[in-house]
Amino acid sequence: MPDAITVSELARSYGAVRAVRGISFTVGRGEIFALLGPNGAGKTTTLEILEGFRGRDAGQVEVLGFDPADRATGRVLRERIGLVLQDIAVEPYLTVRETLARNAGYYPAPRDVGEVIALAGLAGQERTKVRNLSGGLKRRLDLGLGLIGDPDLLFLDEPTTGFDPSARRDAWQIVRGLRGCGTTILLTTHYMDEAQALADRVAVMSGGRIVARGTPADLGGRDSAQARIRFALPRGYAAADLPTGATAVAGDGLVTVRTSAPTETLHQLTGWALDRGLTLDRLTVDRPSLEDVYLGLTGTAAAEDPVERSDR
Repeated sequence: MPDAITVSELARSYGAVRAVRGISFTVGRGEIFALLGPNGAGKTTTLEILEGFRGRDAGQVEVLGFDPADRATGRVLRERIGLVLQDIAVEPYLTVRETLARNAGYYPAPRDVGEVIALAGLAGQERTKVRNLSGGLKRRLDLGLGLIGDPDLLFLDEPTTGFDPSARRDAWQIVRGLRGCGTTILLTTHYMDEAQALADRVAVMSGGRIVARGTPADLGGRDSAQARIRFALPRGYAAADLPTGATAVAGDGLVTVRTSAPTETLHQLTGWALDRGLTLDRLTVDRPSLEDVYLGLTGTAAAEDPVERSDR
């Protein structure tokens, strides 16, 4: 099947500010695709173009086979997509059920309101007015509004902001369930564990460009990067006493050994400790996390470009 989203050499500027600089990517049908990047990277402008809220200066864009800038097909496209934006304006004096029922009327074949209430975790809040909802429950309502039209493609812009850890995990289950039913999802998030848990593929934007793309497991060479063995240096010993190379003791009291052969290196270290009757406290073995890679890719570029603006 053709991709749900195709972007080729997309560019958009605001005066002298080049918010998006010739980016290209695709999102497959039924895929969860995460677009990551710091504030000002160009994510919001990119989403607004894909959603049809903003025009582009150059490049080609197709969303579900339509050009989102084409007004002649705009209504057909809007009926097939769902939006969970960072801030959705809703009538504060309507109840949860009334809000969802009203929005259901905008679509030719909406989901059942009761089904959406259950799916969004709003059971028991049906008669609560929007103004009386907590921040987390309002965000659940935002999610429900994105789902009410039974979309083929769902845009999730920072969907779990304001959620406690339990609510975030519940939201993840909802997103996975939607993907299981064939819904394509384009996700933005500042939570790297969220991207790790949900996304099939990710792209990282910085300074208006895509600086890396891949799966959460292999982005930026994570899958082939050196492993890190960390532990507390035993009392009376220095890093130079270890049988393998180690960095100096860090501020958290741990030393780090980097290696391409973690099994062999760990065997050397534990053997060295056992021979001396020592314990390597706080011992961990890992590779660079998605957050480590993300910070390495975006840590300096975020300060080099003006922050993109949005009046969505």
